[in-house]
Amino acid sequence: MTPARPSGPFRIGERVQLTGPKGRLHTVTLRADGELHTHHGVLRHTSLIGQPDGSVVTNSSGHEYLALRPLLRDFVMSMPRGAAIVYPKDAAQILAEGDVFPGAVVVEAGVGSGALSLWLLRAIGAQGRLVSFERRAEFAEVARANVETFTGDRPENWDVVVGDLVEELPNAVAPASVDRVVLDMLAPWECIDVVADALAPGGVVVCYIATATQLSRVAEYIRGTGLFTEPDASETMVRGWHVEGLAVRPDHRMVAHTGFLLSARRLAPGAVLPEVRRRASKSSYGDEDVELWTPGAVGDRSITDKNLRKRVREAQRAADGARQAASGGAEPSA
Repeated sequence: MTPARPSGPFRIGERVQLTGPKGRLHTVTLRADGELHTHHGVLRHTSLIGQPDGSVVTNSSGHEYLALRPLLRDFVMSMPRGAAIVYPKDAAQILAEGDVFPGAVVVEAGVGSGALSLWLLRAIGAQGRLVSFERRAEFAEVARANVETFTGDRPENWDVVVGDLVEELPNAVAPASVDRVVLDMLAPWECIDVVADALAPGGVVVCYIATATQLSRVAEYIRGTGLFTEPDASETMVRGWHVEGLAVRPDHRMVAHTGFLLSARRLAPGAVLPEVRRRASKSSYGDEDVELWTPGAVGDRSITDKNLRKRVREAQRAADGARQAASGGAEPSA
């Protein structure tokens, strides 16, 4: 069960988001001896501990900071990362296009740093089940710690499986028992066959894809199986607006392309999809195009082992603080 978010006064071990001069954000884990050092001065954590959410505190130089518990969208943007995260705008669309509902059985791969896992856990509620797959054990550790940091506990309805989805999914779930599958990986087409076996008729698969070549290949593979509805592809862009009196205009910067979403629904066994009139013919791509679809050609951003170990330590320290806050803010014994 995913615990409710804490309320009341700030406690030792909690994450607090501070908005300082010129709107700059700082996220800290409260400690009895903790301090936030900036070129504007020093803000001691003791000035925050015991204050209500939404308080304004002053640092050593007289600069004011607004203190708030981070929302989920704030948390995922500032948490330690082993792998790149699914941004809030895409996570919201995944929940919408996948129609993720309370009580759903959901599979995701890979888990990355746990950002999408948090959104999925919130959507499925205490009665749902989330099974997350991750090939790298270090990424799984970061994800577990990040989820525990935000929720204050390890959700009982969340299983993290370290291994390859193709090999492990048949052992983790029964055939035709999964409501939704979310694939966030370099080569999602490699997993479509086992996903089709796991999905219940009418179930939804959503693929989060970085490049147009990946989008093309997974769409063609899904069509070629004959087991799904026609895939639907989209991308989401968010443009903020400046609103101050009569000065109302779009912001100069916007969150544009981060990735593509492609979704399709599982057909009933033996069902044949009515022919789509505008379907790409086999002659529309050749062997050279297929070569461009390979993960090696697409490219994979890697993180160094040293940097990854640092992210694991950061995530685990934050999780320790969350456990301390959940137990009443008592300092851990020596």
